[in-house]
Amino acid sequence: MSTGRVECGGDKPFHTVINAENFHALQALLFADEGQVDAIYIDPPYNTGATDWKYNNDYVDENDMYRHSKWLAFMERRLKLARRLLKPEDSVLVVTIDDKEVHRLGLLLEQTFLDAKIQMVTTVINPRGKYRANEFGRCEEYIFFVTLGDAAVQGEPDEDFSEGETVPWRTFRRSDVTSARGTSKGGTGQFFPIYVDRRGKVAEIGDPLPHNVSRSSAPTRPGCTAVFPIRFDGTEMNWGLTASTAQKLLNKGYLRVGRATPDKPQAYEIAYLTSGRIADIETGRAAIVGYNPDGSVIARYVTHKIKMPVSTWTRPSHNAEVNGTELLKMLLGEKGFPYPKSLYAVEDALRLFVGDKPEALILDFFSGFGTTAHAVMRLNRQDGGRRRSISVTNNEVSANEQSRLRARGLRPGDSKWEALGICELITKPRLRAAVTGQTPDGDQVKGNYKFVDEFPMSEGFEENVEFFTMTYETPRTVAHNRAFGAIAPLLWIKSGSEGRRIDEVTDDFAVADTYGVLFDLDFSRQFLDTVHKSESVRMAFIVTDDERAYQMVCAELPAHVMPVRLYESYLTNFVINTGRE
Repeated sequence: MSTGRVECGGDKPFHTVINAENFHALQALLFADEGQVDAIYIDPPYNTGATDWKYNNDYVDENDMYRHSKWLAFMERRLKLARRLLKPEDSVLVVTIDDKEVHRLGLLLEQTFLDAKIQMVTTVINPRGKYRANEFGRCEEYIFFVTLGDAAVQGEPDEDFSEGETVPWRTFRRSDVTSARGTSKGGTGQFFPIYVDRRGKVAEIGDPLPHNVSRSSAPTRPGCTAVFPIRFDGTEMNWGLTASTAQKLLNKGYLRVGRATPDKPQAYEIAYLTSGRIADIETGRAAIVGYNPDGSVIARYVTHKIKMPVSTWTRPSHNAEVNGTELLKMLLGEKGFPYPKSLYAVEDALRLFVGDKPEALILDFFSGFGTTAHAVMRLNRQDGGRRRSISVTNNEVSANEQSRLRARGLRPGDSKWEALGICELITKPRLRAAVTGQTPDGDQVKGNYKFVDEFPMSEGFEENVEFFTMTYETPRTVAHNRAFGAIAPLLWIKSGSEGRRIDEVTDDFAVADTYGVLFDLDFSRQFLDTVHKSESVRMAFIVTDDERAYQMVCAELPAHVMPVRLYESYLTNFVINTGRE
């Protein structure tokens, strides 16, 4: 059942937010998106012993001797469904967790995703650390990346080599003592004179000297200083490359003289471009924009250089207090926000896997405050993508709030009770504010987005969002022509969450932007003619209990249209909680 929408994205697909118990929502989503999800990001309950999650409708506290096994059973059922939703050929599951269950979760993931590659990242989310008496202050969380098929980390821009930055030079003298002259690692071909003339330019590359030959015996060159790789303490080192290779770099302008140090054993600093920096120039990532007086190149990066991220993240953008709690306050004002994720932390994690997939489908079935959907909108803005997200959350009211509401005689289902649930109080207004750039009070959102893409939050996003509440129908209502409205959103989601939705049964058939539904087989010919005339229809739902009649219609559909059979008792297609999962 739809409970509202925000439309600011033109013909872009809709992000969907589903208010439901997530296990049942996952079962329903199997119909719509089994094997079609590019990325799943989840931040499940951490099982801290506080009132952060329920098992069989009861909070699990720290005194429950079975709380770890209950948590594992709770997670296993959902992870098994998640595995079926992911694309087996190329997808990723991202799971965040803290120290309470990190080890058990790691084993559970290995057990559930036997054919996947699993990596773990440590991320600092609270640099100050959380105070714990007589214990280390906890400042980090952990992120599991479970990759299926060909999915792999794509890399990210290196802040040290960003667009417009000068390509850096490295000192030509080896720095590690194990590579000093005379050592086995040092070799015999990398101790040689570099002759620097009075203009501070390399005039010649000399021949290497054997280990047992004094550098004072090297030939002299008129008007030049013979520069050897000598540390400040007088230790003879080696150059980074052989003499012949150094000559090749010099010829291309990749070797240069730095500042003069006449009071040091090495009279001039010598620098060069490493093979990686040279590759940047020769592949076009960096461009030569000029030359120094000595003939060495001046090069700048044309685009960001890409690096592979490390397994420990200490990024200011991932501070949960500043970029989670404070960001939500900008959008919604002063409300209680129990530990929201940093928007940019979620964005960064997803970018590593869907940055090159502008039409990716991303699912979060522990959506909470809607951070994942918000992060996907940020990604779309950065590259013009049409990624869509499905967020599953519930309308759970906090334990403390429940006590106060019950004292007032209120119960779940009462409007005043439901208004204080997480979906109604935070998730929906947060995403409305993010898209429109206006707070729930109608004021412009103050503040700016930071990192990667900086702009005023009041600009909002060119995105569409629709909110749904999952309903549970009784068998009595599951009769022909009586339950179609309950499943209509799933047909629309399965077809890409784009354009108009078919919400009601007709006497013959209905065709929307991306899909059509044939309700009466007597109108098959007219339905097929309409579908053939449309270039945007990609799915056809055919309502019939007759397998032979269904196949006859399928045979005449265009090749690009996928047929899906619906039983005449519509909800029979969506029976859940049968013990099969």
